[in-house]
Parts: sequence; C-alpha cells; structure tokens
Amino acid sequence: MSAISLGQAVILGIVEGVTEFLPVSSTGHLKIVEGFMGIPVDDHAVVGFSAVIQVGAIAAVLVYFRKDIARIVSAWFRGLTNREERYHHDYRFAWWVIAATIPIVIVGLAAKPLIQGPLASLWVVAASLIVGSAVMWTADQMGRHKRGEDDTSFKDAMLVGSSQILALLFPGFSRSGATMSTALMLDLDRVAATRLSFFLGIPALTGAGLYELKDALGTGVGAAPLVVGTVVSFAVAYASIAWLLKFVANHSFNAFVIYRIAIGLLLFGLLGTGVLS
Repeated sequence: MSAISLGQAVILGIVEGVTEFLPVSSTGHLKIVEGFMGIPVDDHAVVGFSAVIQVGAIAAVLVYFRKDIARIVSAWFRGLTNREERYHHDYRFAWWVIAATIPIVIVGLAAKPLIQGPLASLWVVAASLIVGSAVMWTADQMGRHKRGEDDTSFKDAMLVGSSQILALLFPGFSRSGATMSTALMLDLDRVAATRLSFFLGIPALTGAGLYELKDALGTGVGAAPLVVGTVVSFAVAYASIAWLLKFVANHSFNAFVIYRIAIGLLLFGLLGTGVLS
C-alpha cells in the first residue's frame, strides 16, 4: 500500500507548485501539510516523494523560460568550438550555473543522513522560517537594487548557488529565500535576483528529484501518486512563476517576511501544544 494516497498527492502537488519558487519554503510547507495529514515527515519514502514532485515545478521553469534557456544552452555549445563565442555572457553564465551547483551536490550527498533524519523536523522548519525571514528582510533593506541580470558575475553565481545549502540543511529556510536574499545583498535588483534564483535551481532540484526517484518508488510510494503529484506541481508552479515575476517588479519582499514569521510562530504553537508532532 502506498505511503501517500492519490488525494494526498494532489494536495502536496498544489503546495509544492505554489511554494517552490516563492521565498516561503516549499519543504517547510510540505512538512507542515504532511504533519496535518498524519504523514510521517521524516520517513524516507515521504522525503523522496517531496524531492521527486519538485521535478514538476522545475519542468514549469524549463517551459516558462524555454527561450532564455535555449539561448544560453546554444551559446554554451557554440562556445565549446568557437573561441569568440566564449566572450558572450550567455556562454559564461552556463558555466557559472554548472560550477555553482557543485557545492550543493557535495553537501547534499555528504549530509544525506542528517537531511533525511534529525534535520527533517518540524521544529527545525519553524525556527528556519523565522531566521530566514530576518535574513530576507535585512537583505531587502540593505541591497541597493542597482544591478541587472546582465551585470551578474561568476562570484555572484557561486555565492548565490552556494546559499542553496542553507535550505538543504535547514528545511524552512527556503531555497528561493536564500538565493534571492544573497543576490539582493550583492545589489542585484529584485527581478534579476528572482530570475537568477530560478536558473540556479534547475540543475540542483532536477538532480535531487532524479536521485531520490529510486528510493521513493522502492520504499512505499507508488508510481501513481508520484505522477499525479508531479503533474499537479507543474501546472500550479507555472502560474506561480508568472505571478512572482510580476509581483517583485513592483513590490518589496516584506509580505513574504511577515507571512513566514506568522507561519513559523503558528508552527511553534502547534508543536508546543501537541497538535502537531
């Protein structure tokens, strides 16, 4: 019998799609919803399911940014054989994304027992939501928002890419929140920070989903819930991406900061009173 039903897969797919790219922590929200539905948040099959349905959200990024991705990938291939193309920003950016993914891969493999064990806790999620909110607010206030996407450098990519480790180790911190906050501290404007977060998330999240697929299928989650959760995640994430890019063009991140603090405090209350465990 599957550890996750089809109905639960639909709900979790919606939660993943809405929250994956918003700086509110998709992992944190998934664990909260799983807790309410009585699903063990630290079960290896459940952790694997959460990683796999992220692929649906990543597929939404691939479709939404297909023209940008095609341009960057084609520039990379041209640069492999044409020296002049290697001075093009798109060619260099492709290499930066690859290099910036290496730190999170190393940490993810080395710290997997911790990530799927002690750190897969709702207490960690609650604390990370609040601490991450403070980081995000500080970054948004300190950042000068004067640099656009074409102004990004190798240093920017490495620092922003490495910041994904915070969300990997501390579910609730938010991968999007960590990357966007780091980009803002580097003085990128909000739209550039958001787009950079999207591009750097593609290899990391796709790799995590594919890596967890075998474990998810082999430890109690059936193929049907995985497919349903992934498809729902894709559809909802596509709409979420479009909304977020429009929102950050004209608004600060304060709304997300307030929301994260409220959810974190609520979660502490539910855990403290025994409503969630």
